[in-house]
Amino acid sequence: MHSPVVVLGGGPGGYAAAFLAADEGLEVTIVEAEPRLGGTCLLRGCIPSKALLHVAKVISEVDALREEWGVVYDEKPKIDIDKVRARKDKVISNLTGGLGNLAKRRNVKVIQARGSFINSTTLQLEGDHESIPEGGKLTFDHCILATGSVPAMPPAFAIGSDRVMDSTGALELRDVPETMLVVGGGYIGLEMGSVYAQLGSKVTVVELMDGLLPGADRDLVKPLAKEIDKLCEGRVLLSTKVGSLTEVDDKIEVTFEGPGKFGHERYDRVLISIGRRPVTAGLGLENTQVVINDRGFVVCDNQQRTADPHILAIGDVAGDPMLAHKATHEGRVAAEVVAGKPAAFDKVAIPAVVFTDPEIAWAGLTEEEAKAAGRKVDVEVYPWAASGRAQALGITNGLTKWLVDPESQRVLGCGIVGSGAGELIAEAVLAIEMGCEVHDITESVHPHPTLSETLMNAGEVHFGTATEIFKPKKKPATANS
Repeated sequence: MHSPVVVLGGGPGGYAAAFLAADEGLEVTIVEAEPRLGGTCLLRGCIPSKALLHVAKVISEVDALREEWGVVYDEKPKIDIDKVRARKDKVISNLTGGLGNLAKRRNVKVIQARGSFINSTTLQLEGDHESIPEGGKLTFDHCILATGSVPAMPPAFAIGSDRVMDSTGALELRDVPETMLVVGGGYIGLEMGSVYAQLGSKVTVVELMDGLLPGADRDLVKPLAKEIDKLCEGRVLLSTKVGSLTEVDDKIEVTFEGPGKFGHERYDRVLISIGRRPVTAGLGLENTQVVINDRGFVVCDNQQRTADPHILAIGDVAGDPMLAHKATHEGRVAAEVVAGKPAAFDKVAIPAVVFTDPEIAWAGLTEEEAKAAGRKVDVEVYPWAASGRAQALGITNGLTKWLVDPESQRVLGCGIVGSGAGELIAEAVLAIEMGCEVHDITESVHPHPTLSETLMNAGEVHFGTATEIFKPKKKPATANS
């Protein structure tokens, strides 16, 4: 069987590439090992985790009504875990079904098989699905590699017990354990830890570094760290290493080394969330001209082309950041390149969102990056305590900040912590991509009362004109001062 364009992987990058290539009039085939399209994001990542995080957030908001607003409920909510799981699975089913229909309407052929490269223009297909052509070989003119990533699991933690989970296992929601240890204070660990804590588990978080969410600006992390510590009832162990895991009497015994905790303790379940690794091994890439770097990523240019003229790479296999929306845009670039269009991936701002409560979002240059590069920027912060909307909602622990070039006045980066930060960051992405100056933000009328106003207000801080706070513009230093 021959297909002019083959997409290896049916995740958000893969199906976006396939659908756009088909829209451009190309004959396209998707090769996907799973029985449904959607990849990690839809089947066992972004979508199911956000569905469960919605449940956790509603529980948190109900608790706030009870504690702060005097809305009293006679009983605490009871969790029907089977129904929660069924609802989560229904969300996945609805979306994957929709993707299948879109593939059919675009005449994109989908083959359920594991694909590996025999050479630069041929895939070997393995599996027993009826969609696999006789002989199991598929040739192509161009292949877009979109195999994604999998959770990292150090060999020392892979002890063969289903009580030790990665993010995929945690999303299966088999039960609500009485006690649970989350190894890793990154976004996956904090998101899933928040879900289980709100459902009733006593969650402990252990992080090797001295703060949660390493790499994110500390002023954004601070409000979240406070809420996580409260949710975990103080069981957040920083600068602490997990030495070993052992299954003992239907529990996992964990040894700790560090100032946060030293010794051992037993937990009903342990979630390992220390990052993800790209799926590039076992694909036969050594039979092609594709180059893989020392971190396992495929080396490609800004048109997603690899060193092999027949193969392009997108998404998690093409390098950081490993985010679904980045994969989608790279997929569209790859499809346009294959179609002969002069496309390139040249994004200035790729937003990152941590869907905890409160949410954290940032785009463009971060304060940490500016400091590391020795780059001078004006950091303009607007506290949500001054926002009427935040006060009304009882979510005053947030902030919005801009990073501004002091000479050109262009906005270079934005960071937000607070409820709905993931929705608010889109305006910042547009502003940064368009090269807006800070006055473009302040002169755009924002609706009142909304949290979106805080983007305008943070810009006003730059000029010393923010109405709800008194922070005059700094006077430039003089020779005698």
